[in-house]
Amino acid sequence: MSAITTHVLDTSSGRPAAGIDVRLEIDEGGSWRPIGRGTTDGDGRLRTLMPAGSPLQPGVHRLVFETAAYFQNVHQRAFYPRVSVEFVVSSGESHYHVPLLLSPFGYTTYRGT
Repeated sequence: MSAITTHVLDTSSGRPAAGIDVRLEIDEGGSWRPIGRGTTDGDGRLRTLMPAGSPLQPGVHRLVFETAAYFQNVHQRAFYPRVSVEFVVSSGESHYHVPLLLSPFGYTTYRGT
């Protein structure tokens, strides 16, 4: 499993949000460097953002969820074409799970387990 994982749930339908493209980036002094990418599976999960066994690098990371295509595919008009979630990876940590609860006009995120 990747050191950083996510799970996207569509709270407006009560279902997992499958097929969302996600990028993982790290802040390198004001510019973002891509370090992983993938697409949520049928359960809305993405467990392969980074190769298994890749260590976490401390610093500010960002997950970018491309939500416009998802909402277009489910025939919903939506306000946010993408959602960016920035978070701090601390030294000594081995895993971060960052879920996204999504609806056409809002979202919530938190650090999961």
